Amino acid sequence: MFPETKNGYTYEDCKATADWLLAQTDVRPKVGIVCGSGLGGLADMLKNQVAFNYKDIPNFPQSTVHGHAGRLVFGTLKGRPCVCMQGRFHLYEGYSIQKITLPIRIFKLLGVETVMLTNAAGGLNQDFKVGDIMIIKDHLNMPGFAGNNPLSGPNDERFGVRFPCMSDAYDRELQQMAMDVGQELGYGDFLKEGVYCVLGGPSFETVAESRMLHKLGADAVGMSTAPEVIVARHCGMRVFALSLITNQVVMEYDSAEKANHEEVLQTGKERAEQLERLVSTMVTKIDQKLAFSIVV
Repeated sequence: MFPETKNGYTYEDCKATADWLLAQTDVRPKVGIVCGSGLGGLADMLKNQVAFNYKDIPNFPQSTVHGHAGRLVFGTLKGRPCVCMQGRFHLYEGYSIQKITLPIRIFKLLGVETVMLTNAAGGLNQDFKVGDIMIIKDHLNMPGFAGNNPLSGPNDERFGVRFPCMSDAYDRELQQMAMDVGQELGYGDFLKEGVYCVLGGPSFETVAESRMLHKLGADAVGMSTAPEVIVARHCGMRVFALSLITNQVVMEYDSAEKANHEEVLQTGKERAEQLERLVSTMVTKIDQKLAFSIVV
């Protein structure tokens, strides 16, 4: 286990982990996938798999959340070499924000060029229904407002610049591709786009908090993804992200509805096949010049 400094892990630490993984498999991934709660089935689509339990990977955190298998899977998706995180890490598990984004830096050093992330999220947009898939076009990083940003601390130029731009965090070409593929697959009724807001969790939002986030322009709210996106863009990787709307956020005080994690997992199970088809079809459509990495 490498020592964690006050501001995370060094470039050399990350490279040592990446080199260890590359020595264990012949797969050289260009696509990195991060799977959200209940969406780990994406990893099962990979052919010629080489899988590692997180606990066996030097320097890697361990996933503690039900619905996150805790495996890093290498393989091919539609012939493209990929690496897939079957389970991610969160602030509410007690990890530092540098540690929960460590795998994204390792992805970069594995050769990943495009990252795809999925998550389960609550719907704030009143036009959204449970089971909708939201293409993320932007985010609100609430922990970052309080100074909890994964890029805090000394910057290593080998990863990226000190002040990276985030106005183009989510690749617009990949967003349009997803919309086009969704229409081709007949997903038009439940494929949306919107702004994702990340909170620290693990408690779900109060009614007042939900109303505030809605007024700020958020369409969905969750407990992940934005920190990973920031690090991926800092490292120069392309980013595409999806939210599966697993519950309607409670916005009225007289509502009898209550958010719960079991509902999140059940919705993920029911919509998983369509989400997997959307992702795998996108991979086949990507121009041969584009390397594609998916983070789930």
